[in-house]
Amino acid sequence: MGLRLAQETSEDWWEVEALYDLCFAPGREALSSYRLRDGNDPVAGLSLVARDDGIVIGAIRYWPVCVGGAAALLLGPVAVHPTHQGEGLGALLIEESLARATGWDRVMLVGDEPYYGKFGFHRLADVEMPPPTNPERVLGRALSPGAWDGVTGQVTPA
Repeated sequence: MGLRLAQETSEDWWEVEALYDLCFAPGREALSSYRLRDGNDPVAGLSLVARDDGIVIGAIRYWPVCVGGAAALLLGPVAVHPTHQGEGLGALLIEESLARATGWDRVMLVGDEPYYGKFGFHRLADVEMPPPTNPERVLGRALSPGAWDGVTGQVTPA
């Protein structure tokens, strides 16, 4: 059967949550980005699941947010099962999901610029995530030319 990417469905939810629990530290849901996800559904069509022989080995989710009133996607979390890390699956999930992001102008995340810079993300100096987020880790990518120009302020749920 091999590797298969597909849109996440409601049936995938608990398997994806188990993967996130495995890949991230306990208390991950206390992070500020989770306050932006509370009561919100992931963006259909962009949230993907990678399966190998039917087993979830990777996942990526996107959430609708607003930055100073402008619509944006919040990428995250993205995770790859420890037994498949280093195989390029995280990059595949990021690139494939962003290729599907038609109709969206901008995407942001909280992460390490040396890694996400490979995918066109750069620091958003005037975009404020809820505390306690390190402002150096707030990154964005324009999906259309100039999409982040003049977009500043607080990130809030859509």
